[in-house]
Amino acid sequence: MEDRGGRPATVRGAQGARASEAGVLRIDFPGDGDDRLQAISWEEFFRKFDGKRLAFLYQDTTRAGEQGRFFKLVRCGPAGRQGRRRVLPS
Repeated sequence: MEDRGGRPATVRGAQGARASEAGVLRIDFPGDGDDRLQAISWEEFFRKFDGKRLAFLYQDTTRAGEQGRFFKLVRCGPAGRQGRRRVLPS
C-alpha cells in the first residue's frame, strides 16, 4: 500500500468505536479527500485487522494495465486464515 501512497487510517466517529481504539479501518490515499479519516500506526491497524480476523482483497492492476488502488477488507470464516497473506510495509 505504501508504494501506492496509501497509509493506515480509521474513520473518525465510526459507530461502535471507542475513543481509545481504531474504528473502521481504511487505507488513506493522497487526493481521496475524505476528511473523516484519521491516521493510525501500522501496529494499530494490524492489531484491529488480526483481532477482527480480516482478510485483505485488492486489485493489483486495472483492466487497462494501470496500477490499481481498489481494496476491500473482509471477515474470514473459520477456515479463512489458511489462505490469508499479511505483508508488512517496508
